Amino acid sequence: MPDADLPAVPVEPGPRLYAPPAGFTRLRLTVSWDGRDYAGWQAQLGAPTVQETLHAALLALGGPQLLGAAAARPVAAGRTDAGVHAEAMALHWDVPQAFRVPPERLARALNARLPASISVQEAHPAAPGFHARFSCTGRRYVYRLWTGTQRSALWHGRALHVPGPLDAGAMNRAAAALLGRRDFAAFATREDRQTVRELRLLTVQPGPGEMWEVHVEGESFLRHMVRGLVGTLLLVGRGRLPGGAVAGILDGRVRAAAGANAAPHGLYFAGASYPPELLGPDA
Repeated sequence: MPDADLPAVPVEPGPRLYAPPAGFTRLRLTVSWDGRDYAGWQAQLGAPTVQETLHAALLALGGPQLLGAAAARPVAAGRTDAGVHAEAMALHWDVPQAFRVPPERLARALNARLPASISVQEAHPAAPGFHARFSCTGRRYVYRLWTGTQRSALWHGRALHVPGPLDAGAMNRAAAALLGRRDFAAFATREDRQTVRELRLLTVQPGPGEMWEVHVEGESFLRHMVRGLVGTLLLVGRGRLPGGAVAGILDGRVRAAAGANAAPHGLYFAGASYPPELLGPDA
């Protein structure tokens, strides 16, 4: 006899679906920002954040009809720390059905009320069941390194100045040892969640010119994990850590054995992936 708590019929495979609260319509947005002015994405008391700045712009746009929906703040695919930037952060936003600004006009209307450091790139009705965080199947980051001998005025606050030379080959060989589903406790900071994650991409791309990029992709990441990975690869690139030692650091699960977290201002959230059926025709 089957267990009583098992379904009587097979469950169809596919992504889990999420619905907005009753009386609300869910929108899907893509937003970029310069993180230098903000204490990260998540709203917090007494500090400017991207989430709270976006929410204030929506309330200003909607007027009194939205005041009763003060708790309906935007939800992002991932949280970013203070100083971290975003090129294409996916959000969903549940707005009251009485909200009259159509999605095709929302990006322009919000940008007129946002500071220059935040820009809504696009807004669309969300496909049924879409959730910016829980439906996300992949998150991408880019870490930018300015390798010129002298600092760059144009990249100040937007790339880490690392005067060369760096050994890109050694960095990429070390990075290859970290790919796959592994325990990344050695690269996380103050993490109280389980520390096993799947790292799908970690590669160092030199140039063109003096700007280098570290590309990182996975389903999800631990606190400061990307910056810890970059800090460790920088030790390898400078010849301060043998590349072959990185696999041992990973297996040892001791944070102090890995490199320090690279500074936040070089890090960018570069994009999020979702099942095609949850993006809709406007994606």
